[in-house]
Amino acid sequence: MRTRPVSKLIRLALPAVLLTLAACAPAPIYKTSGAAVIATPAQVAQTPERYSNGEVIWGGRIVRVNVFSDHSEIELLAYPLDSSQRPKANDSGNGRFIAVLHGYAEPLDYPAGALMTVSGKLDGSRAGKVGEADYVFPLVGVAQSHVWTPAEMAKGRNNVHFGVGVGIGIH
Repeated sequence: MRTRPVSKLIRLALPAVLLTLAACAPAPIYKTSGAAVIATPAQVAQTPERYSNGEVIWGGRIVRVNVFSDHSEIELLAYPLDSSQRPKANDSGNGRFIAVLHGYAEPLDYPAGALMTVSGKLDGSRAGKVGEADYVFPLVGVAQSHVWTPAEMAKGRNNVHFGVGVGIGIH
Protein backbone atom coordinates (compact mmCIF):
# COMPACT_ATOMS: atom_id res chain seq x y z
CA MET A 1 0.00 0.00 0.00
CA ARG A 2 1.33 3.39 -1.01
CA THR A 3 0.92 6.48 1.16
CA ARG A 4 -0.24 9.58 -0.54
CA PRO A 5 2.20 12.51 -0.44
CA VAL A 6 -0.51 14.85 0.91
CA SER A 7 -1.36 12.66 3.91
CA LYS A 8 2.33 12.20 4.67
CA LEU A 9 2.83 15.96 4.54
CA ILE A 10 -0.09 16.49 6.93
CA ARG A 11 1.29 13.89 9.36
CA LEU A 12 4.65 15.67 9.35
CA ALA A 13 3.30 19.23 9.50
CA LEU A 14 0.57 18.77 12.13
CA PRO A 15 2.90 18.38 15.15
CA ALA A 16 4.87 21.45 14.07
CA VAL A 17 1.69 23.52 13.71
CA LEU A 18 0.39 22.42 17.12
CA LEU A 19 3.74 23.16 18.76
CA THR A 20 3.81 26.61 17.18
CA LEU A 21 0.29 27.41 18.39
CA ALA A 22 1.11 26.23 21.93
CA ALA A 23 4.25 28.38 21.97
CA CYS A 24 2.15 31.51 21.33
CA ALA A 25 0.50 31.42 24.75
CA PRO A 26 2.26 33.44 27.45
CA ALA A 27 3.77 31.56 30.39
CA PRO A 28 1.97 31.48 33.75
CA ILE A 29 2.69 34.55 35.87
CA TYR A 30 2.88 32.73 39.22
CA LYS A 31 4.70 29.55 40.13
CA THR A 32 2.54 26.80 41.57
CA SER A 33 3.68 24.62 44.42
CA GLY A 34 2.78 21.02 45.04
CA ALA A 35 0.74 22.20 48.03
CA ALA A 36 -1.59 24.35 45.91
CA VAL A 37 -5.31 23.84 46.54
CA ILE A 38 -7.09 22.44 43.50
CA ALA A 39 -10.60 23.58 44.35
CA THR A 40 -12.89 26.36 43.20
CA PRO A 41 -14.02 29.14 45.52
CA ALA A 42 -17.50 27.58 45.52
CA GLN A 43 -16.04 24.27 46.74
CA VAL A 44 -13.93 25.99 49.41
CA ALA A 45 -16.97 27.98 50.60
CA GLN A 46 -18.77 24.71 51.40
CA THR A 47 -16.04 23.48 53.78
CA PRO A 48 -13.54 26.32 54.38
CA GLU A 49 -11.92 24.61 57.39
CA ARG A 50 -10.79 21.76 55.12
CA TYR A 51 -8.65 24.17 53.06
CA SER A 52 -7.26 26.36 55.86
CA ASN A 53 -3.92 28.00 54.94
CA GLY A 54 -3.91 26.32 51.53
CA GLU A 55 -2.17 28.12 48.69
CA VAL A 56 -4.32 29.19 45.75
CA ILE A 57 -4.01 30.91 42.42
CA TRP A 58 -7.47 32.17 41.57
CA GLY A 59 -8.81 34.76 39.21
CA GLY A 60 -11.98 36.42 38.16
CA ARG A 61 -13.87 39.61 37.46
CA ILE A 62 -13.68 42.41 40.03
CA VAL A 63 -17.07 43.10 41.59
CA ARG A 64 -16.13 45.76 44.16
CA VAL A 65 -13.30 47.17 46.28
CA ASN A 66 -13.62 48.04 49.98
CA VAL A 67 -10.86 50.04 51.64
CA PHE A 68 -10.32 49.86 55.41
CA SER A 69 -7.78 51.55 57.70
CA ASP A 70 -5.20 48.74 57.51
CA HIS A 71 -6.21 46.62 54.51
CA SER A 72 -8.31 46.49 51.36
CA GLU A 73 -10.70 43.82 50.14
CA ILE A 74 -11.52 43.04 46.53
CA GLU A 75 -14.57 40.90 45.85
CA LEU A 76 -14.22 38.77 42.71
CA LEU A 77 -16.52 36.53 40.71
CA ALA A 78 -14.21 33.57 40.09
CA TYR A 79 -13.54 32.04 36.69
CA PRO A 80 -11.33 29.13 35.69
CA LEU A 81 -7.83 30.14 34.61
CA ASP A 82 -6.19 29.36 31.28
CA SER A 83 -2.64 27.99 31.00
CA SER A 84 -1.30 31.54 31.41
CA GLN A 85 -3.41 32.05 34.56
CA ARG A 86 -5.74 34.52 32.85
CA PRO A 87 -9.41 34.27 33.91
CA LYS A 88 -11.61 32.65 31.25
CA ALA A 89 -14.46 35.13 31.58
CA ASN A 90 -16.54 33.46 28.87
CA ASP A 91 -16.78 30.37 31.07
CA SER A 92 -19.29 29.91 33.89
CA GLY A 93 -18.41 31.41 37.24
CA ASN A 94 -16.97 29.29 40.07
CA GLY A 95 -18.33 31.25 43.00
CA ARG A 96 -17.03 34.40 44.63
CA PHE A 97 -14.11 35.14 46.91
CA ILE A 98 -12.52 38.09 48.65
CA ALA A 99 -8.89 38.99 47.99
CA VAL A 100 -7.44 40.67 51.09
CA LEU A 101 -4.55 43.06 50.38
CA HIS A 102 -2.44 44.57 53.15
CA GLY A 103 -2.54 48.35 53.21
CA TYR A 104 -4.34 50.70 50.88
CA ALA A 105 -5.45 49.60 47.41
CA GLU A 106 -6.51 52.45 45.14
CA PRO A 107 -9.98 51.51 43.85
CA LEU A 108 -9.21 53.14 40.48
CA ASP A 109 -6.39 50.59 40.04
CA TYR A 110 -8.95 47.80 40.53
CA PRO A 111 -11.95 48.89 38.45
CA ALA A 112 -15.20 46.94 38.65
CA GLY A 113 -15.43 44.57 35.70
CA ALA A 114 -11.66 44.21 35.22
CA LEU A 115 -10.12 40.73 35.24
CA MET A 116 -7.61 39.87 37.94
CA THR A 117 -5.48 36.93 39.10
CA VAL A 118 -4.24 36.55 42.68
CA SER A 119 -1.80 34.25 44.41
CA GLY A 120 -2.02 33.76 48.16
CA LYS A 121 -3.17 31.70 51.13
CA LEU A 122 -6.67 30.86 52.21
CA ASP A 123 -7.46 32.62 55.46
CA GLY A 124 -10.90 31.42 56.51
CA SER A 125 -14.23 32.65 55.23
CA ARG A 126 -16.84 35.28 55.93
CA ALA A 127 -20.61 35.23 55.70
CA GLY A 128 -22.05 37.98 53.55
CA LYS A 129 -24.65 38.63 50.90
CA VAL A 130 -24.85 38.67 47.13
CA GLY A 131 -27.88 40.83 46.56
CA GLU A 132 -30.42 39.48 49.06
CA ALA A 133 -28.97 35.94 49.10
CA ASP A 134 -26.74 34.72 51.95
CA TYR A 135 -23.26 33.79 50.77
CA VAL A 136 -20.00 32.43 52.22
CA PHE A 137 -16.89 34.14 50.82
CA PRO A 138 -13.52 32.38 51.05
CA LEU A 139 -10.82 34.89 52.08
CA VAL A 140 -7.46 34.92 50.29
CA GLY A 141 -4.51 36.71 51.91
CA VAL A 142 -2.90 38.05 48.75
CA ALA A 143 0.85 37.64 48.23
CA GLN A 144 0.73 38.78 44.58
CA SER A 145 -1.95 40.16 42.28
CA HIS A 146 -2.28 41.22 38.67
CA VAL A 147 -5.04 43.18 36.93
CA TRP A 148 -5.13 42.16 33.28
CA THR A 149 -5.24 44.73 30.50
CA PRO A 150 -7.29 44.04 27.36
CA ALA A 151 -4.02 43.71 25.39
CA GLU A 152 -2.70 41.08 27.83
CA MET A 153 -5.97 39.17 27.63
CA ALA A 154 -5.72 39.06 23.83
CA LYS A 155 -2.01 38.16 23.76
CA GLY A 156 -1.30 34.61 22.72
CA ARG A 157 -4.75 34.08 21.30
CA ASN A 158 -4.60 33.27 17.67
CA ASN A 159 -6.98 34.01 14.84
CA VAL A 160 -6.43 30.61 13.28
CA HIS A 161 -9.52 28.41 13.30
CA PHE A 162 -9.83 24.93 11.85
CA GLY A 163 -13.02 23.66 10.31
CA VAL A 164 -14.72 22.36 7.25
CA GLY A 165 -16.68 24.64 4.98
CA VAL A 166 -16.53 28.05 3.39
CA GLY A 167 -16.28 31.27 5.31
CA ILE A 168 -15.35 34.90 4.91
CA GLY A 169 -13.78 36.84 7.73
CA ILE A 170 -13.30 40.59 7.82
CA HIS A 171 -11.26 42.01 10.69
